[in-house]
Amino acid sequence: MKVERLAIPDLLLIEPRRHADARGFFSEVYSRQALAEFGLDVEFVQDNHSLSRQVGVVRGLHFQIPPAAQGKLVRVVRGAVLDVAVDLRHGSPTFGRHVAVVLSAENWRQIWIPRGFAHGFCTLEPDTEVIYKVDAYYDRAADAGLLWNDPALGIAWPVSAEAAILSEKDRAAPRLAELPRYFTYPG
Repeated sequence: MKVERLAIPDLLLIEPRRHADARGFFSEVYSRQALAEFGLDVEFVQDNHSLSRQVGVVRGLHFQIPPAAQGKLVRVVRGAVLDVAVDLRHGSPTFGRHVAVVLSAENWRQIWIPRGFAHGFCTLEPDTEVIYKVDAYYDRAADAGLLWNDPALGIAWPVSAEAAILSEKDRAAPRLAELPRYFTYPG
């Protein structure tokens, strides 16, 4: 398993190895022991799976507030996304900054997004399926969001605001400057 720290060091880009032959391939997509070597030792409690039918679907930017905050291990099993994580930890040297990476079924990469980050993605291909493990259960009362195209974030989304396909909830999310201090650094 290849693991790389990103521009925000708490974010990890993970590339599991694929062993291919004439039958297809085999891949160990998650190993708690392998990831613990990089400081990631979490217990996942839930797997989530989304399907987005069209190109330009934006899901996010989502997070759960404490005490139900979630870390996420995200991967794409069909199609491709631009995956984005925004640091919401007040006092962090990277507060309000983001990292964006392409995750696809082809490149087989995953991203670890720890607690204290908002997460979202935009589909780059039709019929894209995203699977992610989380380390805390979904809690409707803790569910929160950040406006996906807040100019303060400077995210270069691959879709315009007019063409983006969003839920009403995501379209109405607050800007970074409007968010309470949900997370502090170090957390």
